[in-house]
Amino acid sequence: MSNRVELLAPAGNPEKLEIAVHYGADAVYLAGKAFSLRNFSGNFTLEEMAAGIRHAHAHGVKVYVACNVYARNDELDAMRDYLAALAEVKPDALIVADPAIFAAARSIAPGIDLHISTQANTTNQETALFWKSLGATRINVARELPLTDIKGVVDNGGLEVEAFVHGAMCISYSGRCLLSSYLTNRDSNRGQCSHPCRWKYSVVEEMRPGHYHPVQEDERGSYIFNSKDLCMIDHVPALIESGIHSLKIEGRMKGINYLASVVKTYREAIDAYYEDPKHYTTRPEWVEELSRINSREYSTGFYFGYEGDAAPNYGDSRPGTIHRFAGKITAVDGCRATLHVRNKITVGQEVEVLTRKGPARPDTIAAIESLDGRALELAQPNTCVGVTLNGSYAPNDLIRIAEESTYGHAPGASRLPKNGSAPRS
Repeated sequence: MSNRVELLAPAGNPEKLEIAVHYGADAVYLAGKAFSLRNFSGNFTLEEMAAGIRHAHAHGVKVYVACNVYARNDELDAMRDYLAALAEVKPDALIVADPAIFAAARSIAPGIDLHISTQANTTNQETALFWKSLGATRINVARELPLTDIKGVVDNGGLEVEAFVHGAMCISYSGRCLLSSYLTNRDSNRGQCSHPCRWKYSVVEEMRPGHYHPVQEDERGSYIFNSKDLCMIDHVPALIESGIHSLKIEGRMKGINYLASVVKTYREAIDAYYEDPKHYTTRPEWVEELSRINSREYSTGFYFGYEGDAAPNYGDSRPGTIHRFAGKITAVDGCRATLHVRNKITVGQEVEVLTRKGPARPDTIAAIESLDGRALELAQPNTCVGVTLNGSYAPNDLIRIAEESTYGHAPGASRLPKNGSAPRS
């Protein structure tokens, strides 16, 4: 693995950690119940974190713990206590942004690597060298950088470089946004963002109260702050050949259906590149898989310049097909699977099963029964049942139902960036 790029996946809670490991992540990033930027993702108690680290390490997967808030004076003692507890849990690295937390971690947890969060806004190689001189081992570069600048940091910064390659993009400079604080009194820089940039807005002229003027709106509303999502699946060779050490997926607050699809797709793409770099092409099934996840239209962000790809999402709305998450397989016995049901399923229903490798496999629910053996015609959400399928699968495989979406974009390349393949760096 040392000479291969790392696939780094979000793990918002213990279940998501298991899914990320199952579908092929090389490393996961997670957080405790405080001091990270995703306080509403569930996160981990210290006991859950220790168990998650054991599970990940048993599968050869590293664990990085985010402690990337900017602390206030009255939090410093609690923050030091938390770092001492993390030193006992022993993750592979801590992700930090605040110099005070960085200095405390160096003193309190000296045996744990320190990664610099994207919140620290590293935009050049000299800043990378500064952090290296203090003992950092990795930098997560600012999302505003084009690939050419990132390569400069890789070549001259002296430490590992990590970069986001898929997921939501913040409208503000490397996530430094005050909109949530002003509108909802929830500080985005302290893990409480309410995501007001995703809300619908209209313009009201001062002398015409109550008269709402649309701003390039479609039938779903106006999204004047709403950035497109990032998707770099077409550019995996360029990312790897630039020397980036770790390709990071955004989404600690996303569900396991999203996580499984994205981790699996990038795992297959990375492996395909190393199997035959000269003949690498983006496979249609990867495009299809990513296109059937709810998103705000895909772009390549700032990787190849500041043209329309980094603009807000004013895109048209077209009917398409999405995945309705039906449930997670928790145990198997031949063609019978124990299923934790997340959405209603019925006998005879056509489904697809997302396995660790290969395209999703079509199947049919031949029978449903309660765990005590009673035959059922259907199963409701938040129940556990036995289902009989035609194929055999593995624990943590997901069962989904394809259905028409009421909004969004049709599956296929139309939802991927339209700028074509960029030249390799």
